[in-house]
Amino acid sequence: MLMAAPHAALRRGVGGAPVLLLSLPLLGVARLLPAHGAGLWLRLVAASLVLLLPGSLVARALRLRGASATVAFGLGALGPALLLVFLVHSSIWLALVVLTTVAVVALPFGLRVVSGPPAWDTLAVAFAGIVLGILLWHVAGVVNGDALFHLGRVRKLDAFGHLHIRSVDEFRDGGLHPGYAFPLWHAFLALVAKLAGADPTQVVLHEPSAVAPVAFAVVYEAGVALFRSAWLGLGVLAGSVALAAFAPGHGGSYALLAQPGTVDRHILVPAALTLFFLFLRHPGWVLALSLAAAGMEVLLVHSSTAVFLGIVLAGLAVARVLLARTELRSTLTGLAALFVPNAVALAWLYPLVRGTRSHSPSRTVLETSLAKYGQELHVDSLHRYALRPEVVSRGGAVAIAGLVAVPLAALASRQRWAAFVLGGTLAILGIELLVWVFPHFADAVSISQARRAAGFVPFAFALAGGASVLAALIGPLVLPVALGAGIALQLAFPGDFGPGLAEGGPAVATWISAVGGLAALVVGLLLGRRIEARTWAAGAAVVLFCIPVAVHGFRHWSPAAGSDRYALTPGLLNALRREVPKRAIVFSDLETSYRIEGFVPVYVAAAPPAHVADTNANVPYRRRLSVNRFFGTGNVAILDRYHADWLVVDKSRFHVTPVWPLVYQDARYALYHRPA
Repeated sequence: MLMAAPHAALRRGVGGAPVLLLSLPLLGVARLLPAHGAGLWLRLVAASLVLLLPGSLVARALRLRGASATVAFGLGALGPALLLVFLVHSSIWLALVVLTTVAVVALPFGLRVVSGPPAWDTLAVAFAGIVLGILLWHVAGVVNGDALFHLGRVRKLDAFGHLHIRSVDEFRDGGLHPGYAFPLWHAFLALVAKLAGADPTQVVLHEPSAVAPVAFAVVYEAGVALFRSAWLGLGVLAGSVALAAFAPGHGGSYALLAQPGTVDRHILVPAALTLFFLFLRHPGWVLALSLAAAGMEVLLVHSSTAVFLGIVLAGLAVARVLLARTELRSTLTGLAALFVPNAVALAWLYPLVRGTRSHSPSRTVLETSLAKYGQELHVDSLHRYALRPEVVSRGGAVAIAGLVAVPLAALASRQRWAAFVLGGTLAILGIELLVWVFPHFADAVSISQARRAAGFVPFAFALAGGASVLAALIGPLVLPVALGAGIALQLAFPGDFGPGLAEGGPAVATWISAVGGLAALVVGLLLGRRIEARTWAAGAAVVLFCIPVAVHGFRHWSPAAGSDRYALTPGLLNALRREVPKRAIVFSDLETSYRIEGFVPVYVAAAPPAHVADTNANVPYRRRLSVNRFFGTGNVAILDRYHADWLVVDKSRFHVTPVWPLVYQDARYALYHRPA
């Protein structure tokens, strides 16, 4: 089992070549197959594994193994490679050359014999992820919403030469998005497109099917690293997948694994947790280096996620010292390894954050945000508001059970998992639910992001830990109790996953977690007990609890968005790609511009403000006003202001006929070019 021997954690393997070397011939075979259907799936899987191969070799060279170390060093190698691309203004191919060099240098060291059994458990879990990945293919739907924003960045990295850090912006005269200023994950997807010979649209649409096995592996490893039990590792995996993929239906968050925020939450954060838990038991420079790489990736892929992760781990540190009076030094050292290297990136990002209107917002901006998210907030005044407890428990049966199980950690207070569950939960809820704390947090990260911190309550870990306590208390009876509870909660509270908040979850579950968690800290201090059973029954209980959630998920296994009413016609797409040069500026209405920027390697003059960073450089609302004025007046001077040489008119919505030459038109769209 992966972590059965603590000292060998992530350090066991077999002599000879690592498994990921098989990705090279696999990619060769896949490229012989058609670039659609099963052939495309195999191409994406193989290309993704090839890009992680350098990280696997570096990890093995450092006597580490496992999916978490591979992810940490895989993206850790891509970061400097991409930075070099931007510094020398090259194409994305240079990053692939750097990764190849890293792999070649690490290969002789990675082939060294490492004693111990192979990690067949992780491989088995990854194969289970392949099954879910295949199922995710059928709920892919169309690229829409935030995915179009990310597609535009991937497409520019794929198509442009002479890249620099600003090349991937949607506006030529705009600024960087503070959440995605360094496009690390976008570069990964662009390289997948290059290696797979696939269009970026297909990569963004179907990459979740390729990386689902990686998500399974790192979540499982995080559970095993914390509980030191493969059975409870499976329990954490079952709870996480049920909460993220099955409870919402339509593949849930797993169908969005191509997007940076989602891959950060479901792959990079579990990988970082795995390495952090291992570091607590066996501090050393190798694991510290892997933590530094993982922490930098979490920050660069989606900056606010690093903040949420830091809150949870800080809660762990406090709770561990209080309950066990141990590991203070290793915890602080691990936190330093994880976050101190981010100081350079934060120094670069901070001016971008300060330039956003949602950071330390004005009264007008704050009133707008409170009105937008009012359904999810309890508002006393402009300076006293907090997240409603129904938001925390809105995730359905797994979220509710995880919250209710938090106080059970008092009976295993000497264990590390209890400190993680209690400290992490109380830290998040203390920020989210208190009206004198949440406004300050929201001022720093924006209300939009602050409310998302509720998703970082360690639901699955709390559920697995609670199952281990109950298994010790009632033995095999935990199995029918878990199944019955799963059925009852799924029927009573299937979850509220729509935009805004309709009904939410039961507020009482959140308050049980908060008040019961505080009480559990006191009880844990007094009792100092270790009542738990890390047996098959505990893991099986979590799996049984999640079965009704999975049944619900498969009953709603269909694309969340099967069509796009603003979709560009094939004729217009072909004309744009054929007639409009790369890096040109195209002017159109907001929805059409948003799709043009995603599907064609060009810049636009405006996009829907909801999908644009509201910075001083981007001024999305001013751009929207310009678009409205042009389509209301037809004044081409507005196009001059944005240096736009191309114009697309949606004839079904607007009746503007400029004097520019007509390049293309169909029943819906017309494409015009500025006369020479």
